Amino acid sequence: MNKKLLHEQLIRLLEEAYQGAVDAASRAYDTATNDENIAENKYDTLALEASYLAQGQSLRAEECAADLCAFKKLSSSTDTVKPCVRLGSLVVLLDMQDNEKYIFFGPAAGGLKLTFAEKEIVVVTPGSPLGCAVMNREAGDEVSVSIADKVSSYEIIRIY
Repeated sequence: MNKKLLHEQLIRLLEEAYQGAVDAASRAYDTATNDENIAENKYDTLALEASYLAQGQSLRAEECAADLCAFKKLSSSTDTVKPCVRLGSLVVLLDMQDNEKYIFFGPAAGGLKLTFAEKEIVVVTPGSPLGCAVMNREAGDEVSVSIADKVSSYEIIRIY
């Protein structure tokens, strides 16, 4: 599994998300400031609603920019001496039903999913329950995660 190519694909996805957020913020701003949307009476709230939307889209664009920046700073190097799970690690987990789960331990954008090398990979952050459970663990370690009163157990079978 080429982690450098995976990292590059993640950055491309985050760049697309950022551009989409910027475009949405721009459209919302244009709507909010359009002369045709000037309120004709106190019940005409289109411009006000559009301004709230523009503000939200602007905040979303800032979040996307921060995610992108965090991933660009992330090193994609690999440890050759007994690697442990850390930011930038690609981790293969095995659940109790012998299903493999691929997670990329990232600094942001938790929950982002992509297909790479015919595997579905999910970005997991250190603040998530699964992220807390696997952080600083090594291959062969077993971890349990409790989410909404449901406990899931995994074995770390590989770290890239």
